[in-house]
Amino acid sequence: MKKVLALTMALALVAASFAGCGKSASTATTAAAETTAAAGETAAEGVGTVKIGMSGPLTGRASAYGLAVRAGMEVAVEEINAKGGLQIEFKAEDDEADGEKAVSAYNALKDWGMQVMAGQVTTGSALAVAPESVADNMFNLTPSASAEALALTGDNIFQMCFTDPNQGASAAELVSTKYAGAKVGVIYDSSDDYSTGLYNGFKTKAAELGVEVVATTSFTADSKADLSTQVTQCQNAGADLVFLPIYYTEASQILTYASRISYAPKFFGCDGMDGILTVEGFDTSLAEGLVLMTPFDANASDEATQSFVTKFKAKMDGLVPNQFAADGYDVIYAIYDALTAANITGDESASEICDALKAQFATMSVDGLTGSGMHWDENGMISKAPAAVVVENGVYVPMA
Repeated sequence: MKKVLALTMALALVAASFAGCGKSASTATTAAAETTAAAGETAAEGVGTVKIGMSGPLTGRASAYGLAVRAGMEVAVEEINAKGGLQIEFKAEDDEADGEKAVSAYNALKDWGMQVMAGQVTTGSALAVAPESVADNMFNLTPSASAEALALTGDNIFQMCFTDPNQGASAAELVSTKYAGAKVGVIYDSSDDYSTGLYNGFKTKAAELGVEVVATTSFTADSKADLSTQVTQCQNAGADLVFLPIYYTEASQILTYASRISYAPKFFGCDGMDGILTVEGFDTSLAEGLVLMTPFDANASDEATQSFVTKFKAKMDGLVPNQFAADGYDVIYAIYDALTAANITGDESASEICDALKAQFATMSVDGLTGSGMHWDENGMISKAPAAVVVENGVYVPMA
């Protein structure tokens, strides 16, 4: 997935459609360096250390996603290293959500001595790096790249998030049960792997369940500056629910135009929608009643969630984490649990560690911020319960 994420940070992003994010890049980089240095000092005292690397868009129009994932991972690394025992040395590289740059980032991390890859953030980057990591037998657990084809590339690649078709099918099931009889319109990005995968999964399951789809319209990366035509098509078809398997920046445009023409269907989005309440210049009241699928709710009252939220906000100048940050956190802990279960010391090669982790992930179950009893199938695809939230009074609440 070009998840690609989804949050407010004080950092000014290149594209005006993305919200600013947390600390400045230099401040966040310094924090990462301090985390790495702390691990290095502990290693010098004789404690085993494993080097974990990740790449994502830390600059550019998709940087909201990459910065969120990195910060979530840093929180996990800091907690783990504070425990003593096996330490993690962590490094993040910027790939700008570009496949070619992602391969360069991967090679830079290998030169640094990376032993485990905590994935790429976006689907395009992950697909570009996958053949390289397969050839190297480098264990790779992505927090948010969601293409079904990704995990099928090799037995060393695992996903923390739902695959696109599975999430699309889950969305269709929720629409069928929660909004029975709705006339559905669909607006998706036909140039985007994530959006297209979600749409295909939704379309197949909707047909199976008898969901009435009255309008299907799309746009591309080159034609998304004005989405009024797509909204009008759904209105003219009489759609009273509009499924949006897209990212929140485009969704904010759609909701804004729908309000302008007094069109008020139920809007239903997927995890790429997470972050719509933080889009700069967007009237968040227009998102009232919006349903979106996300495995993480920062308002949950359990101790683990609130501890993470507090630490993330402290790191990111008050920014509230969303699922991309939580997925990043869960990735680090899943890797750590597998490393310790396999008695890894850090003296092993990346390939040796990969074999050990593959064996652990074949049988292990993980409780994390984004799910309980999470486990992986033989293709590295995760199994966890889907969940949805509704925007009420400007915050997420669990879908009843």
